[in-house]
Amino acid sequence: MEFFRNPSINFVGAMKAAFTVSAILVVVSAVLMLIHGGPRLSIDFTGGSVLQVRISPQPGVGDIRSALEQKGYSGVQVTEFGSENEFLITFPNASETETSLDAAQALLTDLRAGLEGRDIELRREESVGPKIGGELRTAAVNSVVAALALIVLYITVRFVFRYGIAAIIALIHDVTLTLGVFSLMNFEVSLQIIAAFLTIIGYSLNDTIVVFDRIRENMKLRRKESYRDVINRSINECLSRTVLTSLTTLFVAATLYVMGGPVIHDFAFALVFGVVVGTYSSMFIASPVLVWWYEHRISDKKRTASDM
Repeated sequence: MEFFRNPSINFVGAMKAAFTVSAILVVVSAVLMLIHGGPRLSIDFTGGSVLQVRISPQPGVGDIRSALEQKGYSGVQVTEFGSENEFLITFPNASETETSLDAAQALLTDLRAGLEGRDIELRREESVGPKIGGELRTAAVNSVVAALALIVLYITVRFVFRYGIAAIIALIHDVTLTLGVFSLMNFEVSLQIIAAFLTIIGYSLNDTIVVFDRIRENMKLRRKESYRDVINRSINECLSRTVLTSLTTLFVAATLYVMGGPVIHDFAFALVFGVVVGTYSSMFIASPVLVWWYEHRISDKKRTASDM
């Protein structure tokens, strides 16, 4: 199936504009993360407990937070979850010696005292110790760094080194923008979201490699054409495939976001945003970086020759 018949969109011609817009968005994402003190990490990485409670009659989120703060709980996060009278209460561990069960029961007791006359039912309790949280945080960072390093090695072996750098620039662009949106919307970064980031990296990389393969083929078949024309033609030849793949993946991710429920809401949102930004970067970032690299190298050679 082809959505476009012989497209001739000048992707490379929009290189400067795309680089400028992407650079601005990356800087804005970095500023947002600095303002928020970095990504908002879940208890998976910081340690703590999360309780899902059902409260009838339904109070406001502010009422729950106020009742707990009056009992001495600081750093408590309260959000609505699922049905109208269900809430998620996230709080850090009071001490390393206190068990999660003790902490949960203590909070429930204090919450019932602060919200007298309401029926409070514990639906779910999860807890992560501070030591385990630190280990998970280190493992998450290592997994992302290892994935990027292996990607550079793989693409360098399959193509050449500059292709690997171009792919990594596009992937860093995708992950940074996704983190920026998460900071803007105050979403938590959990183990699920790390899995979503790795999925985004894999999706964006696959899309980029397809274009790189076509570039390599056209470099052999169209030796008389300029480097810009070969890159542009290659992106256009892959355009129908890229759009079809992206729309199919986007439809599935959007369905998960709308119908998957609150448990995977943030995960599905990361996938939806990642598919969009990954498709953009494969066309407007990764391949144009090759053009910039090539033209910069040619310019340096000419400058060196003129100096001699």
